[in-house]
Amino acid sequence: MAELRWNPLINDWVMIASHRQNRPQMPKDWCPFCPSGGKVPDYEVMKYDNDFPALSQDPPQADDVANDFFKVAPSYGKCEVILYSPEHTKTLKELPHSHVCKLVDLWCERFEELRQDEKIKFIFIFENRGDVVGVTMPHPHGQIYGYSFIPKKLQLEDEAYRKSIEDKGKCLCCDMLEHEVADGRRIIFDNDSFTVFLPFFCEYPYGIYIMAKRHVQYISELDTKERADLADIVRKCAGTLDNLFGYNFPYMMCMYNAPVNSGDVSHHHFHIAFYPPMRSAEKQKFNASSETGAWAHCNPTAPEATSVELRDAYKRFMDTQK
Repeated sequence: MAELRWNPLINDWVMIASHRQNRPQMPKDWCPFCPSGGKVPDYEVMKYDNDFPALSQDPPQADDVANDFFKVAPSYGKCEVILYSPEHTKTLKELPHSHVCKLVDLWCERFEELRQDEKIKFIFIFENRGDVVGVTMPHPHGQIYGYSFIPKKLQLEDEAYRKSIEDKGKCLCCDMLEHEVADGRRIIFDNDSFTVFLPFFCEYPYGIYIMAKRHVQYISELDTKERADLADIVRKCAGTLDNLFGYNFPYMMCMYNAPVNSGDVSHHHFHIAFYPPMRSAEKQKFNASSETGAWAHCNPTAPEATSVELRDAYKRFMDTQK
């Protein structure tokens, strides 16, 4: 079964993909993403079509369960895996800058390819890292989902962006970045093209944002210098998080591009958010009843305090690069 089912309580689609429940457990001594496993060729970075996609450009017919109340739709879209490196244990921070530049170029290439499908409305580039967030494949990789709809969270952000333009004549993210830089307490580091900061409203203790300094809607709109700077900043963010407590820090890294094939999106601003599920070296921050049931998030730490920890971790990481 693979289909979309409509949730009338929040006016949003839910992906039903029961076939993914039967994904096999990989043998401990074999990895499908290593060239030595015989499933993929030699590569530096690579796009790999997901073997168990929740979305497909040739979706099966939806189950016959709809009526005048329950709505279903085909699970149209695309699910891709992005392989970061052929080396099984490499992490982002361990990859040379030149290698991560190739990864950024692949992200841009796949984004542009997927947006050519006019049925796709939102392209989500992300990485899940660590056992705590349910990762069963340790080989360095991320994913790209192309949705045939704009998920509710992104609809809400779109409304906020539009309102900022209407009320202030200004991009919401540009405005936010100006205020964060002026305040300074939550800025972690930056380079010529991007700023890394812990937002004033941060939901996670170490949930850093990467914000483009130039107002662009899509990752593929970044010029050559900005792409190189993105490779630099993503690599350093991973290194910073890993140096917080001296181990490979779990996180969810999510890239926010504007919707595609959806009219005027000039009010959107490309940025990346990290959602690390740890609140200390040993304690996990669970999304419990308030966060899950009411979308009412509670951060158990003050962003101004955890920003100090992150800046210290960044300095320690940079010391290892000398």
